[in-house]
Amino acid sequence: MSTLATNAITDASGGNTASINGYTPTMSNMAGRNRIINGDMRIDQRNAGASVSAGYSVDRFSSYLSYTSNLTYQQNAGGLTGTNLPNGFTNYLGATVGTGRTVSSGDVGILFQVIEGNNISDLGWGTSNAQTVTLSFWVRSSLAGTHSGSLVNNGDSRSYVFQFSINSANTWEQKSVTIVGDTSGTWLTNNGKGITVLFNMGSGSSALKAAGSWGAGGAYGATGSIQLCATSGATFYITGVQLEAGSVATPFEHRQYGQELALCQRYYQSRVGYNVVMGSRYSTNLLFFSYALPVVMRTTPSVSNASGWSALNTTASEQSAASTLNTVITSTGGNVDVVINSSFNPASYIYFIDHYSTSVPTLFSAEL
Repeated sequence: MSTLATNAITDASGGNTASINGYTPTMSNMAGRNRIINGDMRIDQRNAGASVSAGYSVDRFSSYLSYTSNLTYQQNAGGLTGTNLPNGFTNYLGATVGTGRTVSSGDVGILFQVIEGNNISDLGWGTSNAQTVTLSFWVRSSLAGTHSGSLVNNGDSRSYVFQFSINSANTWEQKSVTIVGDTSGTWLTNNGKGITVLFNMGSGSSALKAAGSWGAGGAYGATGSIQLCATSGATFYITGVQLEAGSVATPFEHRQYGQELALCQRYYQSRVGYNVVMGSRYSTNLLFFSYALPVVMRTTPSVSNASGWSALNTTASEQSAASTLNTVITSTGGNVDVVINSSFNPASYIYFIDHYSTSVPTLFSAEL
């Protein structure tokens, strides 16, 4: 067997890393280069493919409308499959307009993902070392023409509006937009909002500006671009969303399903079924316990649907059923410290606490 040992492979000029099948590997574009989570729209913990009119549709992608909703969002809306999808993808997120409406100056209608500051800290935005990034995606719309979106910082004090052309209606097309890093403004590099990547679905003149440069304030689309919400029955499908450092769009980073799910669970987790934990007395009519989660969440989560707890002390002299959540105290590592109401005044015992719901999930949210 022949072997090849070398410290570097360069192109003919001797100065740059050689391309392999048209792809140039670098430190920034190998694994982990995509700052977007669930860009292939595979994970849908909340809705399991059901249609929603506002808020989160598939994991990490949310929507906002300042007016009465005439848009619905759904994983695989329209039911496209097989050769009707871009090669390598099995899912997409679809927006569908009901009855079209005239867009007013103060309207805001957007589809977006907020990227955590910890995941963009290396970009150096807000400094003289700000790196260029490239946003790429596959898109299909019933409306051909110029569409738009933007990148916005925390607080909406800086924004960059981009636009892209859909050449043929109802045809998947791959787009890429290269954006010079912002050397001004404040860009969070902690667990707060780092960069919001958004697509304009129908925003008024107050939220629009010319595309192609950084500016003060929050702008969500380009002046003169298509307003999807204005056309009855219009559709906008998207998948393969990737934001990466550099000036060239590299192939979409397909992560393993388990990896993608874990990334999503940092922000949202849906837990269902039996969960038995150890707890203790917290105060009058309150029990304390630590609830183990499979993934460390971004911050202390809010908890909903947290009913159906029962408790039994170690001497079996005290028992409570149908208890409900009182509060979430803190989140440390993979544990969430929780207090639940009890129908009795617990003594100083250790308690077995059981969540016996097998159909209604307990929801943990630490979304940005």
